[in-house]
Amino acid sequence: MNSIGEECTELKKKYDDCFNSWFSERFLKGDHDDSMCASIFKVYQECVKNAMKQQSIDFKEVDKDVLGTDSEFKVPPSDNSS
Repeated sequence: MNSIGEECTELKKKYDDCFNSWFSERFLKGDHDDSMCASIFKVYQECVKNAMKQQSIDFKEVDKDVLGTDSEFKVPPSDNSS
């Protein structure tokens, strides 16, 4: 799966590879120190944030808790610009 921003896809693949390696080779063997992938995650996270800004995606909307609230069952507002 590609990232939200085309420019972030290679970073996502690097992070996914690192995470999968950490999970299978360390976490499942009891080592829960996740610092191994922290630096690539930070770079990838910044890239995603920039891509979201470029696509006018509001961080507050992404972080909003919806499950278990009245908003969970509301129909999203329609975009009349199409």
